[in-house]
Amino acid sequence: MSLNLNHFTKTAGPGILFACTAIGVSHLVQSTRAGADYGLMILGFVIVVTLLKYPFFEYGSRYANSTQTSIVDGYKKLGTPALWLYFLITVASMFFVTGAVGFVTAGFFENLFGLDFLGEWTIIILFVVCVVILAIGKYRILDSLIKIIAIVLLVSTVSAFLLTLYNGPVDPIAGFEPKDLWDVSGIFFLLALMGWMPTAVDLSSWNSLWTLERIKQTNYKPKLNETLFEFRLAYLITGILAIMFVVLGAFIFYGSDDELPNNNALFANEIVSLYTQTIGDWSYVIIAASAFTVMFGTIIAVFDGYSRSLQRTIELIFTKKEEKIRSKFRTLYVVFLLVISTGSLIVIFQFENNLKELVDFATVLSFVIAPIIAVFNFRLVTGKFLDKSSQPSALLKILSFAGIIFLSGFAIVFLIMNFYS
Repeated sequence: MSLNLNHFTKTAGPGILFACTAIGVSHLVQSTRAGADYGLMILGFVIVVTLLKYPFFEYGSRYANSTQTSIVDGYKKLGTPALWLYFLITVASMFFVTGAVGFVTAGFFENLFGLDFLGEWTIIILFVVCVVILAIGKYRILDSLIKIIAIVLLVSTVSAFLLTLYNGPVDPIAGFEPKDLWDVSGIFFLLALMGWMPTAVDLSSWNSLWTLERIKQTNYKPKLNETLFEFRLAYLITGILAIMFVVLGAFIFYGSDDELPNNNALFANEIVSLYTQTIGDWSYVIIAASAFTVMFGTIIAVFDGYSRSLQRTIELIFTKKEEKIRSKFRTLYVVFLLVISTGSLIVIFQFENNLKELVDFATVLSFVIAPIIAVFNFRLVTGKFLDKSSQPSALLKILSFAGIIFLSGFAIVFLIMNFYS
């Protein structure tokens, strides 16, 4: 396909939003922890799960472009029970996911500005800022803000990666013994890592909603291959950055006696401090600002994605005729912003300073429910709902079957382990 730059700029946005949503906790926290605890051996799992999850995220963009409706609308076509199940899955996970992302973001915010006295108010202020930005500007501000964040993210991560490669890995301390990936704690961490690598499968609905919103914003309907090119480019960058963060964690932490703290602010400070030890003290402010920027992009996208998807789900459940929807549910988006922020704060206060437990719980929960959404998405793009010209290739269908088997198998393993533990 030849790339038309003018068309690409009109199409670009949903994929960038997806990337910034993914490159947050899964990369900055989980990928760094993976490299720090298990070294480069963990890279294979990161690559495999990113590849096997790919079809189900792409199907959100494919369905939106082909039908001009979101994949949430598609769930209703599968039957009202499917839509209700999606709604219940979203409600069950949204407070934990938003709480985990908000908790980490607050830690990097405190680290950047040297705040050690605000405590819980840091998270409250952060959530208020996110709600106000989205309530006022919705997609328009989110789209503009996220593109700036994406540039900062790319430049800072690639620079840190190249400088870390140049300096080489740390020398293991005397008597260093690597952690066992195949004991109970190792397998639980592996499940948590794959749960959000590159992000949770149920977030695929957001990409379809953002695709439609971008079309509305620019008044330009891209061809299917233009929408898919934009998403595939963003997904590729997301995967490459995941590999970079694993390598950064392995080169900077693996073999040392530095244990990543469980407190969110201390975790952020440790990450930034050890990065700057490798790159140079001059880079502390740059790394701290970049890390916070990455996480702020993630949390604001998470707020928008959950509120937007919940609004559309409620509209579809309780309204039969499309023309009645807008007048009936005009303020629902803002209501859900407030509900999600309040519920997430309760979750954060419940877990207090136990960062790893909150993040692992949220990521494992995402992994367990992933097969359900994967099957829904696959059915919508391979059955009667899309014409043949819009359906995925045979290769992508094969990859989808492999992905569903992979996700289902590991979900069953987790449930069995959890039952007998």
